[in-house]
Amino acid sequence: MFKIFVYKTYDEVSQKAFEILKDIIKVDHPITLGLATGSSPVGLYARLVEDHIKNKTSYAHVTTYNLDEYVGLPKGHLQSYLTFMNQHLFDYIDCPRNQIHMPEVHVDDLKAAADAYSAAVLTAKPDVQVLGIGSNGHIGFNEPGTSFSSTTHVVGLKEETRLDNARFFSGLDEVPRYAVSMGITEIMSAKKIVLIATGNKKALAVKEMIHGKIREEVPCTILQKHQDVVLILDEEAARLLND
Repeated sequence: MFKIFVYKTYDEVSQKAFEILKDIIKVDHPITLGLATGSSPVGLYARLVEDHIKNKTSYAHVTTYNLDEYVGLPKGHLQSYLTFMNQHLFDYIDCPRNQIHMPEVHVDDLKAAADAYSAAVLTAKPDVQVLGIGSNGHIGFNEPGTSFSSTTHVVGLKEETRLDNARFFSGLDEVPRYAVSMGITEIMSAKKIVLIATGNKKALAVKEMIHGKIREEVPCTILQKHQDVVLILDEEAARLLND
């Protein structure tokens, strides 16, 4: 089931996402958050940090699991997703480091590490999963053709995805060709999904997600089967919904 909110600006989109997350965080019992990287949640994370500093909202009871991580970047690389999360959220809140989890990529046996990560996420059953969406309909790094029964796995990144992410690197050659990503199974296990999408490039994927036939060629269409998905869009990303 989709609940759809459409706003004029990215700031308004980020504010709505923040309000939803803050209500989930502001409880007196342990909770688990599934988190995403990329440009979509940056405004959300900035507001969570501001709220923590200003209002002392605590994350001591929060455990986090990130969707994905690049394979092949050295530890501490500026474009690793752990670095991204540190810069935008983790370095500024009081979530204990042993409660912060990323897919392990600096190991010899990536498959064994991915299987262990999958088991941990499915045991934790995230209260909410934050998502963006790729222009080709990917969620996490679950590229077109990924099985809906997939669990955390090593992904060969499509050229379209690498081109989308090249803006964060010096050039396309520097963009990793592989990542480890939560599978569709872990994403769908979350009790609530909050998906943020902005910009014209996301419009077709957003339309397919809501109105398209459910098929593995467009991974985001599986979200039609989830019981609680909040879509927070700007007008550009929502522009095809009434066509």
